Parts: sequence; C-alpha cells; structure tokens
Amino acid sequence: MSRNFSIRQVAAIVAVTVTVSVCSTIFVLYSAYTAVNRHVISFDAEAVDLDNVVKFNQVRDILKKDYYKSVDENKLIEGATYGLAEALEDPYTVYFNKEQMQTFLEKSEGSYVGIGVTVNVDDKGLLTVIEPTEGSPAQMAGMKQGDKIVKVDDTDVTAFSDENMIISMIKGKEDTKVSITVYRPVEDRYLQFDIIRKRIKASNIKSEILEGNIGYTRLVMFDSEIAKYFMNDLNRMRKEGIKGLIIDLRDNPGGSYEQVVRIADSLLPEGVIVYTEDREGKKSYQKSGKSSVDLPLVLLINANSASASEILAGAVKDHGAGKLVGTTTFGKGLVQELKLLKDGSGLKVTISRYFTPSGVCINGTGIKPDIEVEAFDEYRNYPVSQIPRDRDFQLKSAIEVLQGEIY
Repeated sequence: MSRNFSIRQVAAIVAVTVTVSVCSTIFVLYSAYTAVNRHVISFDAEAVDLDNVVKFNQVRDILKKDYYKSVDENKLIEGATYGLAEALEDPYTVYFNKEQMQTFLEKSEGSYVGIGVTVNVDDKGLLTVIEPTEGSPAQMAGMKQGDKIVKVDDTDVTAFSDENMIISMIKGKEDTKVSITVYRPVEDRYLQFDIIRKRIKASNIKSEILEGNIGYTRLVMFDSEIAKYFMNDLNRMRKEGIKGLIIDLRDNPGGSYEQVVRIADSLLPEGVIVYTEDREGKKSYQKSGKSSVDLPLVLLINANSASASEILAGAVKDHGAGKLVGTTTFGKGLVQELKLLKDGSGLKVTISRYFTPSGVCINGTGIKPDIEVEAFDEYRNYPVSQIPRDRDFQLKSAIEVLQGEIY
C-alpha cells in the first residue's frame, strides 16, 4: 500500500532529520573537545562510594568559586596527591614532589646540601636529632642530640607525618639560611638556630683497631655504597691481624635494604638473612652464601638503631653468629620501596613487613640485646661520637664480651 506525504509533512521530516543530524554532530564535536581539553580522574565504582566522589567535586568547586584568592587547580591536585599517601596513616609511606625527591636521593648517596644532622622520628612523631655531623653547620650552631625539631623557618612541622618532608625543607641551596626551632627536653626550653646551609659529605663508616687487636667499625647509616667500604675496611683490618670484630650500630637509623643484606651475607653462615611478607602473604627470602667471616663478633645497639640496623642485628642474633650488647632497638620492621614518577616526583611506599630468620617481626617492639648495658646517665642524651672513649661503658662491655670469646 502506497502512502503519499503532503509538502508540509515532507518539510517537517526534513527539519527533524536536519535537527537530529546537527545535534549529533555537535555532540560528537563536544565529546572530542572535552576529551582533549578535560582530564578525567576515574574511580572504581565497586570500591568507592559515589557520595565520596560527589563530595570531592563539591569541595573542589567551592574552593574554586568561593576562596578569596584565585585558585591554582594544579596545587589542589598536588595537595590531593599528598593526601592519598597521608590517608594511610603510615609515617613511612609518603609522596615527594620533585624537589623533595631530589633531596631524598641525595641523602641516600651520602652527599647533600643541608645543615648536617642525623635524625629519626621519636614515638610521638617528632623529628629528633640523633647526632650532628662532626664540623657541620648544625654542630657549629649548637644543635645537640635529643633536640626535637618543631619549626623550619616559619612552618610548624610537628604535625608532619614523614621525616623526609621536613628534611626537604631543611635542605636547600648552598650558602642560604634556614631557621630551625627546636625543643630541648633536657633543658625544657625552645631554641632557635639560624644556620647557613653547606654541602655535607657524610662519612658513614669509621673503622680502627683497638687495643688487643680488636677491630672496631661504626656504621653511621647504610648508604648506597656502604657495603663496599665495609668490606674494604674489614679486609684491611684482617690483614693487620684482628682477632675479633665490634660493629657499632648505635644511633644508626637504617638505610639501604640491599646494602645491609650484602654486609650480613659476608658475616653469616649459610642460611636466611631476612624475609619479607606482603599483604597477599607472599614471602621473599634473602639468604647468605657458604662463605663468611670467621671472627668473634659483637654488635652494639641502642634505641636509635632502626630498620636496616635491626635487620643485621636480628640476623646475627638468630644465627648465633655474635652477641648483641646495649639496649633494645627502635622497632621498625617495615620495608619501603621507592617509586619514581614520570615528572621527577616519587612515592616511598611500605610494601611489606620483614621478619628475622626465626620468623619474628620486630615492628613496634625492637630487638633485645643478649647483654643489656645502659650508657652512663651523664651521657644518656649524647650521640655516640661525643661520648669520651674512657666513659663509653657500652663499648667497654662489648670489648669485655669479645675478649671472653677470643681468649
């Protein structure tokens, strides 16, 4: 059956067809435009509540519309990126911007521009001076072990969750000034230091032969090359006839996982050095080979011995390869991995827990010494390097223990 359309009907059909065609074209062009000119952040609909996404967009829109100054959305995104890491409430998982990333890498390589202090985070989350480097700007200004860093320039840093963010603020261009405010518990007062930044070449290993042919090596931290220097010093001292070895890990905040494993490999008999376990329960083992240094061994430890120091101490203790002398260690049993991002920034993220060869995770508890020895009260708040040798009761005790093994 044929059907005839009036001119008016034909015109209406053409108009509708043209309208649909134009709208479709506009939609396609708009989609292409927005694809090029809009960046999309996606969320997993099964893992993220829609209300949280709506709230995120509302907060962003309010800030853009109502904040009394012009808002740079790139800064908002950067702040949100910081917040992603901070939301985990893990002081060891932290995002670094490009400048902070550069500072972190410099620190691990043993040379940097700063004030010259070794630091750690205390149990209250305050960045605490473990030791000013000998001859450093910090030492010359009068900073001391135990000082709690509370301000950098005009910024209160007591609520900062990661030490490296504060460290990046302390560091900067050479010959520029930084103002550091500290709380000194032993004097119950606040002090401000105006310090000129200088290039610091950290000497992270110090070795000598003590009376009675006892080798002594102090490891300040495990930087990216420390294992090589440790073996060089050890081989030199062995050629000179040492009969035993003391490794001083007091005030050593940790450092390279790879480097401490290499040092442990040289000291331990064949077996497990350390193993890690991720959130899926996957275990990864680091093992020592058959060859090891055949020397009586003592490790000195204290409450500032952390992370990589505890890996070495735990492995030596579990293997019965030496004695631990001093006080209980810090208790950091978590492993971080550094992820480099495309723009030069980075993310330090906790990826696993580590366990001693006997299967103990020491996070939050530390490692107890075989022989507990406190420092003399008058030197309890002093860095190890500033304790006079004849007043270093912990070292004297370590020497006595080692002599008992030798003779």
